[in-house]
Amino acid sequence: MQNQEPAIIFDEERASTYDTRAAKIAPLRDTLNLLTRLILSDLPANARVLCVGVGTGLELIYLAQEFPQWQFTAVEPATAMLNICRQKAEACGVASRCTWHEGYLDSLPASASFDAATCLLVSHFFMQQAQRQKFFSQIAARLRPQGYLVSADVASDMSTSAYQSLREAWTQMLKYAEYPDEDVKQFLDSHGRDVAVLPPHEVASIIASGGFEPPVLFLQTLFIHAWYTRRTSLD
Repeated sequence: MQNQEPAIIFDEERASTYDTRAAKIAPLRDTLNLLTRLILSDLPANARVLCVGVGTGLELIYLAQEFPQWQFTAVEPATAMLNICRQKAEACGVASRCTWHEGYLDSLPASASFDAATCLLVSHFFMQQAQRQKFFSQIAARLRPQGYLVSADVASDMSTSAYQSLREAWTQMLKYAEYPDEDVKQFLDSHGRDVAVLPPHEVASIIASGGFEPPVLFLQTLFIHAWYTRRTSLD
């Protein structure tokens, strides 16, 4: 995860309303969290989990409450988002099991290998395929052999009628969640310009090329696709 200007700036105002604005569509997030929990349920009792682009920490808080001995390293370049994540972790009594890194993966200090990593709605901000592949390679380098990755991103074939249909449903979702009209337009206009919306099989191929087994698609909610995979074993 390297330094780059994000398409959407998560300043204090946007960070403070991030969770509230998404409250009406929380079942989508909750489903992803539940399935992630099930996929990672065979990790060691004292597993070490890397949360890349942790944002406000929704998956970190959920997993920390489900697995009371797991240790977490939260990586997030947006100060305002990481501050909220830290505050929530403290309020939930899980902060003592968390290490905080404000920045990107390439500046994260070396440590023992992680048992798993989560990377939710992050990699689609890499517009260049080579950068995206390198990003997944950086995650793989932090994992033990056969360590898990759960990754979710916006994905679709923008040349198809299915994309146009999903675009209409996506618009209705954002309006249902009471996002301002200007935000709805910004989200839609970002596709292909600031967000790399690729066909799901291409995203899976990029993940695999970073040093992972062929990813398994385990969830789709409109444009959001989620995969799990494991780091390939060392030779």
